Amino acid sequence: MTASVNLLTYHHIDAFTDRPFAGNPAAVYVLDEWLPDERLQAIAAEHNLSETAFVVAGTPAYHALRWFTPACEVELCGHATLASAHVLIRHLGHVPPLTFSTRYSGDLDIDEVDGFIWMDFPGATTQLLNDDTATLDRALGARPDRWLYSPAANLAVFEHPDQVAGLTPDMRALAQRSDRDHRLLIATAPGSNGPHDFVSRVFAPGFGVDEDPVTGSAHCTLAPYWAERLGKTELAARQISARGGELVCQVVDQRVRIGGQAVTFASGTTHIPEDAPTWSV
Repeated sequence: MTASVNLLTYHHIDAFTDRPFAGNPAAVYVLDEWLPDERLQAIAAEHNLSETAFVVAGTPAYHALRWFTPACEVELCGHATLASAHVLIRHLGHVPPLTFSTRYSGDLDIDEVDGFIWMDFPGATTQLLNDDTATLDRALGARPDRWLYSPAANLAVFEHPDQVAGLTPDMRALAQRSDRDHRLLIATAPGSNGPHDFVSRVFAPGFGVDEDPVTGSAHCTLAPYWAERLGKTELAARQISARGGELVCQVVDQRVRIGGQAVTFASGTTHIPEDAPTWSV
């Protein structure tokens, strides 16, 4: 006897880019109601993208949102929030402004201006990190000019983009560090006489993602740091991963507005038998 099958529609979105094969890909599902957490995690593991987002539609302007890596649920994700907003606006006809209700990061307001989707995120301040930086140097494979930290990230600050681009971290060592402090590792440097105020790379092996192509949430830490250092509140940023991505950041009080574009790469249907096994760590 064949088990009944649940058919779920998803969209594969490249976020923080205006063209496919760049930016950060995310799968987005818009559901009528929440599936069991184990099922959500299994779907994210099957897509094997840095993030899969699940939206439960509420009122026309208010929706619940959660994000999963292939290994775990996360508290905040920028590119999958952008991808989710893109799906609601471009595919389902929702008119911004919108608000996403999240489990761990409160309400996130979304708007659109001149083709850019803007997300309002909580900002994070940084402090000097003095604890065990030699171990971090070895894990990163280089010694930055300074180590800083925020609640969500360890921040390695270099003086030239080439230093950031040339990093070859020890992912196992970074994962062990992340297991201890539950933070991303961000490497950053000022832009070099170009259109970008700063560049970055983001490593998250402890969260199941060795290098994240473009990380909106990392800019909750990056934007306030560079705003203070450069003396400006609007900044152009590029994440210099292999895929690369573009972000615009505005620092307003304790908040960071992050703007970006997104494109749809694919849309499809998953076929999930009701008795399909779930995924666990």
